[in-house]
Amino acid sequence: MSMKWTSVLLLIQMSCYFRSGGCGKVLVWPAEYSHWLNMKAILNELVQRGHEVTVLTSSASILVDPSISSSIKFEVYPTSLTKDDFENVFGKLVDTWMYDLPKYSFLTYFSKVQEILWKYFECIRNLCKDIVLNKKLMDKLQTSKFDVILADPAGLGGELLAEVLKIPFVYSLRFSPGYIFEKYSKGFLFPPSYVPVVLSELSDQMTFTERIQNMLYMLYFDFCFQILDTKKWDQFYSEILGRPTTFSETMGKAEMWLIRTYWDFEFPRPFLPNVDFVGGLHCKPAKDLPKEMEDFVQSSGENGVVVFSLGSMVSDLTEERVNVIASALAQIPQKVLWKFNGKKPHTLGPNTRLYKWIPQNDLLGHPKTKAFITHGGTNGIYEAIYHGIPMVGIPLFVDQPDNIARIVTKGVALRVDFNTMSSTDLLNALKTVINDPIYKENAVKLSRIHHDQLVKPLDRAVFWIEFVMRHKGAKHLRAAVHDLTWFQYHSLDVIGFLLACVATVIFTITKCCLFCFQKFAKTRKKGKRE
Repeated sequence: MSMKWTSVLLLIQMSCYFRSGGCGKVLVWPAEYSHWLNMKAILNELVQRGHEVTVLTSSASILVDPSISSSIKFEVYPTSLTKDDFENVFGKLVDTWMYDLPKYSFLTYFSKVQEILWKYFECIRNLCKDIVLNKKLMDKLQTSKFDVILADPAGLGGELLAEVLKIPFVYSLRFSPGYIFEKYSKGFLFPPSYVPVVLSELSDQMTFTERIQNMLYMLYFDFCFQILDTKKWDQFYSEILGRPTTFSETMGKAEMWLIRTYWDFEFPRPFLPNVDFVGGLHCKPAKDLPKEMEDFVQSSGENGVVVFSLGSMVSDLTEERVNVIASALAQIPQKVLWKFNGKKPHTLGPNTRLYKWIPQNDLLGHPKTKAFITHGGTNGIYEAIYHGIPMVGIPLFVDQPDNIARIVTKGVALRVDFNTMSSTDLLNALKTVINDPIYKENAVKLSRIHHDQLVKPLDRAVFWIEFVMRHKGAKHLRAAVHDLTWFQYHSLDVIGFLLACVATVIFTITKCCLFCFQKFAKTRKKGKRE
C-alpha cells in the first residue's frame, strides 16, 4: 500500500476513534485579528470531529464574539480593560509602525519597536492577571478537566494557564514578537550565518555585510530586548506559580509548535521533532461570488481583475496615501476590487470598486484574477500561494515587511514602500507583476509545492492536537535541551573542563621539563667543577 493511502486510512481511523467516544475537551487561549481568524479554522475542524471546544476570551476582546451562534463554547471573563482600551493599544501600534518608525535610524527604530511591544505586553499581562487571579473562574476551569490547551504566543499567558491547570498545551503561531520566545524556549535553532532574524527582511542567501547585519539584529534582541522586558514576565510567572521560574522555561514545555507557514514560504533551517508546519491550513477551494460581484468581475473581459486588501487591522489611511493608490489603480486596464472602509478618494477610477468586506479567498481563486495587492499578512499571502496568484506587497507593520521580503525572494512579488511610493511606483509594480509571465510561473510553482503534501495542513494541525490529547503530551518528542542550563546547552562547562585539563597537562609538562632542565644544569655544573 502506498504511503499516501496509508496516511489517509490512519486519519480515517483516528477520526472514527474520536467520533466513537474518544472525544476530548480543548481549552483555547486566542490572540486577536488575523491570529483568531486563522485559529478558528482549527477549532471548527475540531468541533466537526466531535471535540468540545471552549474559547477563553475577555470582555474586551475585539474579534472574538461569543454572541455568534456556533458549536464553539465561549468562557467570557471580566477584565479591567475595555474594548476601546484594547483597540487603542493595537491602533497606536499600527499607526506608529506605519507612519513613524520608517523615519528613524537603525538603533532608534528598534528602541521604538521595543517601546511599542512593551505597551502591548503590559496590556496582555493585565488580561492574564484577570484570569489567573479570578479564583471562581480558575476553579471552574479546574473542574472542567480539559485535555489540552491550544494557545497563540502572540498573546502570552496560555502557557501559564496550562502550568496552573496542569494541562499539556500546543502552540499555533507564525512567530512570537521578537522571535526570542522561540529561541529561548530552545525549540528553535538560529544559526545567524544562514537563518535571518525575524523582522530583519533578509533571506538565507546573505552577503558578508548582511551576515554582519543579521548578527547585530540577533545580539540586539538577545541582550537588549530579552533582558529588559522578560524580567517582568519572569517575576509575574514566579509569583503565580509560587516558585522561581521564567516564562521562556514555561514556554519550553509546549508539547507541539504548529507554525503557520510551510516550505513554500520558509527558508530551509533545522527544527526539533515537536515542530510542524501547517501554513495555509485555512485555505479552501474558491466558492461562487455574490452575483453583483461576479457580474463586475466578468465585465473585466480578458484584462481580468486585481484584488486589493490591507487586512483586518487597517481601516483608515491618510487621504494623501489613499489618493496616490487610487490614482495608480485608475491607470490599469484591469477592474479592481478594493477592500476599503474610509472616505472615497477623489482620484478613484471607474474601474475600481470599494467594498467594506470581500470574499478574499474566493476572489483569489477566480480564473479572472491577475494579481493581489497585499499588506503582507500571512493569511492573505497563503491564499494567494494556494491559488497561484502573483502579488504586489505594500507592507505596513510587524512581520509584514519580512513576509513580503520572503515572497519577493521567491520571485512571486514586487514590493513598494507605503510611505514613499508614488502612483507611478505602484503602477509600474502592478504592470510588471501582471504582464511579466515569470511572476505567474513562480506563483504557480509555489502553489504546486503547497498542494503537494502527503497530509493537508489542517489535518496535520488537528492530528497533533489529538495526538497530545491521546497521549497526555508528547514528551518523547521533547529534546533534552529543555533540561539544560544555557552554559550546558553551549557546552561551556565541557569546554571549560577540557581547557582546564589541557592547561593542567601543559602546566605539568612544563614543570617537569623545567625540573629536568634544572636538574641537568646542576649536574653539568657539578661535573665541570670536578
